[in-house]
Amino acid sequence: MKLLSMTVAAVMAASPVMADLVFPSLSYRTGPYAANGIPFADGYEDYFTLLNERDGGIGGVPVRVIECETGYNAEKGIECYEATKGEGALVYQPLSTATTYQMIPKATADGIPVHSMGYGRTSAKNGAVFSNIFNYPANYWDGASHAINHILDVNGGDISGKKIALVYHNSAYGKEPIRTLEELSKKHGYELMPVAVDHPGQEQKSQWLQIRQQRPDYVLMWGWGVMNQVAIQEAANIRYNMENFIGIWWSGSENDVLPAGAGADGYKALTFHNIGRDYPLYDDLQKYVVDAGKAAGAGDQVGTVLYNRGMYAAMLAAEAAKTAQELSGNADITPAEMRAGMEALEMTEAKMAALGLPNFGPEFKVSCENHGGNGLGAVKQWDASAGEWSLITGYEASDQDVIGPLVEEDSAAFAAESGITPSC
Repeated sequence: MKLLSMTVAAVMAASPVMADLVFPSLSYRTGPYAANGIPFADGYEDYFTLLNERDGGIGGVPVRVIECETGYNAEKGIECYEATKGEGALVYQPLSTATTYQMIPKATADGIPVHSMGYGRTSAKNGAVFSNIFNYPANYWDGASHAINHILDVNGGDISGKKIALVYHNSAYGKEPIRTLEELSKKHGYELMPVAVDHPGQEQKSQWLQIRQQRPDYVLMWGWGVMNQVAIQEAANIRYNMENFIGIWWSGSENDVLPAGAGADGYKALTFHNIGRDYPLYDDLQKYVVDAGKAAGAGDQVGTVLYNRGMYAAMLAAEAAKTAQELSGNADITPAEMRAGMEALEMTEAKMAALGLPNFGPEFKVSCENHGGNGLGAVKQWDASAGEWSLITGYEASDQDVIGPLVEEDSAAFAAESGITPSC
């Protein structure tokens, strides 16, 4: 069945189509973050197109993707949610922390699951409190720990007295890791230097003047869109050591490093999935989707970091849907059954290899108590001369001794505020 792309108005006018598995795509192909939103949306839709064209859908049921443009605006994101939820939406991938925060009470009340993969409210990892919110395979606090662990590794385990700057998008997204980095600074003895960058991040002269003057040993970045490429260019301009500059997984795409040319060489970023397109699945994507003229975009983004992430999000959604079908015995599953499938999802290397994605992502398991998976992450590095990323670590664990209590504290506060009794 052909995938559909709809505006909010068109969605509201459309009548529900029965016997389809509906996966809304809250995309942003316009606005200052479009360069990042487009490849993710393409990867998300292309994977479902592949399942339709090659397999006839999921469990014999065709997939319908409803794309709704948000412009990376939380208000528009919620408009898209309200406009599409009645279509039989099985799960939402907001691709925005601000939208996710606003969607949490709405989706929970409506009984529709949300997958804020590697973003959103970190304490939603506690499934006993956030029954319908999932953020596997890793979250922002995991990412903060992965960055500090990497710095520890390259310094022989001792970073006491070091100064670590955090250049962050001045929004709910960018502020997410601050508390965790503060707690980790108490444990490891480094000094944290927060440096805020206002939306959309095109002007950062004063921030990088501060960094040049303060001379932090390491710089971490929680950026998105044009903010990333401006930051990397500014770092290159002040001759900052790129090997000591580490971005979160949303600050590690080709779009972020290519504009700086050779100046970006050595820059590092975190990731919770592998890179490139050297996987059997991509042969099928090429055959059934790109060559068949059914790609969501021009087909030129296939294999890029953010295309891969969108594809990965769709793959995890499809695997959760398969799990839901198995658990319920129903092929045409409901949102409640999809939620149960997400909560029972287990990704093993054998399963990923069978899908044509060997070693593409970390193994993880979801449960009622744990909606965030195992929190594994890796570090990759940009080689400007080769024009490609390469993994420089394996998937490693985050510091749960620090993160676990923070998740418990924040989720308990949310439960008290919202009158929620933990479900498990």
